[in-house]
Amino acid sequence: MAIEIPRSEYLSRVAIMQESVKKEGLDAILVHGHEADCANVRFFSDFWPTFESAAVLIPAEGEAFLLVGPESKEYAEGRSMLKNIRTMIEYRESADPEYPGLAVSTYPDVFGEALGGKPLKRLGLGSYTITPLPVIEGLKAAFPKAEIVKADHLIRPMRAYKTDYEIACMRKAYQISEQAIDAIFSEIKVGMTELQVIGIAQRELYKNGAEYEGHALYCFCGKATCNAISRPTNNLIVPNEVIQLNIGARVCGYSSSVGIPFSIGPLPDRKRKLVEFGLKAHKKTYELLKGGKISGEVVREYEAWVKAEGYDKYMLYGPCHAIGMMEVEYPWMESTSEYTLKRNMTYQVDTFFHDVDFGLRWENGARITDNGVEILSSKFMKYTELPL
Repeated sequence: MAIEIPRSEYLSRVAIMQESVKKEGLDAILVHGHEADCANVRFFSDFWPTFESAAVLIPAEGEAFLLVGPESKEYAEGRSMLKNIRTMIEYRESADPEYPGLAVSTYPDVFGEALGGKPLKRLGLGSYTITPLPVIEGLKAAFPKAEIVKADHLIRPMRAYKTDYEIACMRKAYQISEQAIDAIFSEIKVGMTELQVIGIAQRELYKNGAEYEGHALYCFCGKATCNAISRPTNNLIVPNEVIQLNIGARVCGYSSSVGIPFSIGPLPDRKRKLVEFGLKAHKKTYELLKGGKISGEVVREYEAWVKAEGYDKYMLYGPCHAIGMMEVEYPWMESTSEYTLKRNMTYQVDTFFHDVDFGLRWENGARITDNGVEILSSKFMKYTELPL
């Protein structure tokens, strides 16, 4: 199977969404995307905005439209799976250029065309948390009598259950991430900076077929490993200390991440003990995951197990979050979660523990099956101590 998402799948997504739009009593749904979170726009169109933002307008009946900024028309025409493309000032870049004299579409123009001249009465907004004020204000000004409602719940189930094409992209992304870690282990040296280590990873991701990083790549050494979220710096790699990698590739819009704590030379016993317990907890999560299980049960069982082992004081959270077009996406798996795990839901098993002066994170992918999980990345699911 080719590692790609065919146009037929994008058009199928639009058709499925149209049925949901009708059932919800909406005239249309509008989903927003930008360079950092393009997921919903790309999910329906394969368009990936850069500098500017974009939206997909899906009416209850008829064809979908891709809305882009004034500079993106030619780029969108060469990339989008949707053929109706309109340029609009609301999707310009954040520097806020005026583009005097430039002919652009307006919301009344686009909605009039998409709805066949019917009035807009009820509009759903997807990507609600990232839809910016210029879009909201533009819609309210254009359609003062229309009801605008949050509609992310219509998109989330579609993205939660992956197709065979999507899973193939994710498997490839995890494979490329493991290749990058292989290269790091071959080349890393004491005295390098964290940024230099990430440079090795970036080279390998693109060399082996990634279209981009799956997330901001991590390399931390020493106390910086306490950070649950951060970025690499000019901090130096030193021996006999925890070094944390989180490396993710993106393939055809689908992300991965492989997280591994390791060292150059032996760790002090206290640090090695927590690193090894983290790996034990990581593997425990895979034992708990399976189709048909209530998601919150997995978390409660995991947390109870960690507490029984005497390590709960080191735990920030756990043990899973969904992964797909974004490295972290809906649905979260928390102790209060009530949804059932089902086949082809994909998760990042994310095991993070920290003490006052160091931390560690084991991360690998998982696809839910009827009776358990497919582990999407396992090559580095082991304690690694590189020679000095």
